[in-house]
Amino acid sequence: MDHAHNHIPCPAPHDLLWTPNRAALTTVEPMPQWATTEWIALAPVVVRREHIDATSLVPVGLRGKLRHQRLRAYLDSTAGIPCCIRPEELARRHAWLEQPQRLQSPAISTLMRIAPYLDRTGLAWGPTGSVGFTLASGISTLHAGSDLDIVVRCGRPFTQGQVDTLHCALANSACKVDLQVDTGRGGFSFLEWTRKAGVVLLKTNFGPIITNTPWEEPAGRNCHSGHMQ
Repeated sequence: MDHAHNHIPCPAPHDLLWTPNRAALTTVEPMPQWATTEWIALAPVVVRREHIDATSLVPVGLRGKLRHQRLRAYLDSTAGIPCCIRPEELARRHAWLEQPQRLQSPAISTLMRIAPYLDRTGLAWGPTGSVGFTLASGISTLHAGSDLDIVVRCGRPFTQGQVDTLHCALANSACKVDLQVDTGRGGFSFLEWTRKAGVVLLKTNFGPIITNTPWEEPAGRNCHSGHMQ
């Protein structure tokens, strides 16, 4: 596994972080049996959306090998974060070409097919979810029915050309593709945005809101929430 040791002072939602030790993780619920010390040392946690006043704590989600194994947690950044891998880094280095199981996984083969379209938008993007976790860690959590989750970082409204290209990317996929748009203020589903004339559920650090101006909505108007990303 090729960890990137570049320092990212403000991890963004969907970034994958490695934990220096088990003590650096704080959880609301007791640690489940699957969250062993060995697993925490191997598996990255994913940054999620939540507003917290303690600036040294990063809201994260810990996952196990099985779909239902999920745990909300907080990572103490003062303990040091040995590695951070962003989804767009996985896309930039074509990390799926490093995976021996790529030909057997519909999600990976779909990613290989749509990557050129996503690159054509000129936007930063990358795989998240099970695919991103597998590509970043080398620990496969994929199965035949795995979805492909993608995040596109886009701080301003799409051009019509970008919308058309994203539609082409999503057409005729071998698996379900969930394309999330991260505006920097929140995240929303691209397909929901196109199907509902721009009205979306925008996930923010303060909770989800319904809006038709996802690129303009100020943070801070919402109820506190600890949604996993």
